Order: sequence, then C-alpha cells, then structure tokens
Amino acid sequence: MAKSLLKTSSLSGRTKLLHQTGLSLYSTSHGFCEEEVKKKLQQFPGGSIDLQKDDSGIGILTLNNPRKMNAFSGVMMLQLLEKVIELENWTEGKGLIVRGAKNTFSSGSDLNAVKSLGTPEDGMAVCMFMQNTLTRFMRLPLISVALVQGWALGGGAEFTTACDFRLMTPESKIRFVHKEMGIIPSWGGTTRLVEIIGSRQALKVLSGALKLDSKYALHIGMVEEVLQSSDETKSLEEAQEWLKQFIQGPPEVIRALKKSVCSGRELYLEEALQNERDLLGTVWGGPANLEAIAKKGKFNK
Repeated sequence: MAKSLLKTSSLSGRTKLLHQTGLSLYSTSHGFCEEEVKKKLQQFPGGSIDLQKDDSGIGILTLNNPRKMNAFSGVMMLQLLEKVIELENWTEGKGLIVRGAKNTFSSGSDLNAVKSLGTPEDGMAVCMFMQNTLTRFMRLPLISVALVQGWALGGGAEFTTACDFRLMTPESKIRFVHKEMGIIPSWGGTTRLVEIIGSRQALKVLSGALKLDSKYALHIGMVEEVLQSSDETKSLEEAQEWLKQFIQGPPEVIRALKKSVCSGRELYLEEALQNERDLLGTVWGGPANLEAIAKKGKFNK
C-alpha cells in the first residue's frame, strides 16, 4: 500500500528537489553554466578535500590546505562537490563531521582565486556554484556537525552554517569578514545564519558588531556546545562522541529522519506533510520497524 501511495503522490518542484539526488538550485535557465565554472576553478590548484568513511556510519570531511589556513582553492571547491556526490550515495552513512586540518577550520576563499575572478560575472558564477554545492550538502541524509577549531572566517564561517550543528573548541572564533572585503556572504551564509540565530542577531554578526568567540556563539545559539579540549585529536574524539547520540539506529531510519526535517524546513506545510507520509512509507514495515515491534512485544510480556 505504501509503495502505491509513493507512486501516485503528486510532487511540486520544491518537493522534487528534496526527493531527487543531484538536483541543483541553478541551471542554464539562470545563466549558470557549470562546466564553464569548473574550467575556471580548475586553474587554481592547492589543497584538498579529504573524506574518511567509518564502518560506524560516521564520515569525517577534512578541509586540507593548512599552508593557507585551509582556504578554499578552486580545485578544493570542485573536490567539495565530488565529495558531496559521494556522500549522497553513501547508503550506510548516518553522520558527518566537517573539520579543518592542523587545528583550524577554514579562512574562506583563497585570495589568489578571488583576485583572478574579479568581474561581477565571475563572482556570481562562483556564488551559484558554491550555493549549489552547499545546498546539496545541507540536504544530505546525514546528521552533520561542524567542528570549529581555530578560525572559521568568511566562506569558512558560511560553511559552518550548512551543517546541522556546530561545536567549537574553547579558543576558536567564527567571523563573517565579508563586509571588510567589500562584499556580502555569497555561499548561502546569510540565509542560513538568519535561520539559525534570527535576523537581528545575524545583522549584528554580519556587520561585525558581534565577535563570535566560543562563549558568545554558545550564548546566542550559534553553536550547540563548547568542547573541553583545544587539542586537534582530542576535540575530534569529543565531536565523534557528541554526534553518536544522534545516530543510534539503522541508517535507513536516520536518513529518513533527516530528509523529513529538511522537508519541514524548506517546503510549505501541505508539501512537507505529504513528504513526511512518503518517507514513512519507506520505513514502515521495514526490518528496523518489525524488529522494534518484536522487542517491544517481548518487553511487555
């Protein structure tokens, strides 16, 4: 019955974006040519985006360009999209930690690329590319957390907002430095920041009036917790333990849960409810559901 309902459900464009893997915000109808942008970004090498996938269902995504405080080169932007696509297809995945190499998160965009991509058209093209990538990242059926060690600046600060949760080490800082560079956030950071802390606090943060050290970020709800250690290895271990509380259970249930939350955030009420119904049809009567019912029956006896 559930499967037949899934087939006959009418889906709006917004719902299809959530249902179908790989769909992006921008296309040629918006003046966006992904292949042309990729060719331009390929001209700026340096660093890497590394992904480890553990059997426990936790992935670790590392921004690895320590010589430049893990700034995003053009190649790293391309690799981030590749890793997002890989994670979209990781059916055993349940959780994801995003971190930077060598105890700092990210200083944003590599200035060499920024200087070379100096026209408004170039800026908007990279904007659309990164908004596409980070929106797909945000919609991953994985519960994600940004582990902020050291500095998260500019685009690095924006990336943290694409995660479901944020954790900071005691000495770390988040700063949206875009105004000082004569621009505004362009990777979707403003929109997501408003959702996280509200428009008034977001305006204070983006204008530079509020400096987000770990204590103040916790106070305004930007982060969930300040970790005990600032040590790179120990803080990662803390983050892994913190994340485990959310991902206990089978992958198909955790992933359906995350998809349901995404639809509740992005869709109109009626569409979100229909999507919730359809997602239920993927797990109701499934192995995890039947096993839980059987265990509950035994417990009641």
